[in-house]
Amino acid sequence: MSRIGKKPVQVPQGVEVNLSGQNVAAKGPKGELAVTLSDYVTVAQGDEGVTVTPIDKTQTARSFWGLSRSMVENIVTGVSEGFSRKLELQGVGYRAQVQGKTLKLSLGFSHDVDFAVPEGITVDCPSQTEIVVSGIDKQKVGQVASEIRSYRPPEPYKGKGVRYEGEYVFRKEGKKK
Repeated sequence: MSRIGKKPVQVPQGVEVNLSGQNVAAKGPKGELAVTLSDYVTVAQGDEGVTVTPIDKTQTARSFWGLSRSMVENIVTGVSEGFSRKLELQGVGYRAQVQGKTLKLSLGFSHDVDFAVPEGITVDCPSQTEIVVSGIDKQKVGQVASEIRSYRPPEPYKGKGVRYEGEYVFRKEGKKK
């Protein structure tokens, strides 16, 4: 039994959920999102919220059960609250700034890295060493944050690089004489 799949998805005030077959669409104060679920699950809306159930007891249907419920929850949360991911820059001279729809990163290379911010995502820099990626689509927010981090992931010797907020970087000891 899926512990995640058993729980109904609560629909907050101001969010409208429409079901048509395997398509689930949510409309809220932040925008609209839609997702198409697998044929291995059925979706229904009741008093408690949106419930997802598998069509049978096969391993495949049960594995899509929790996934489908999480996807529905992500679109409902996205249109009501949105998602954000924070990144930190650590290193001498490492800084970031937003210029229009471009994120300009100084990461110790001989050139600045210009990252074009995709549609539907907002990037903010509260300080020169912090980046906040936010939007309504959880997958897109995580993908953009991952792409920014991939320009200079944290290295294990000095810990320099772009890291997620609160990320632990395993540190190694340097060469010995």
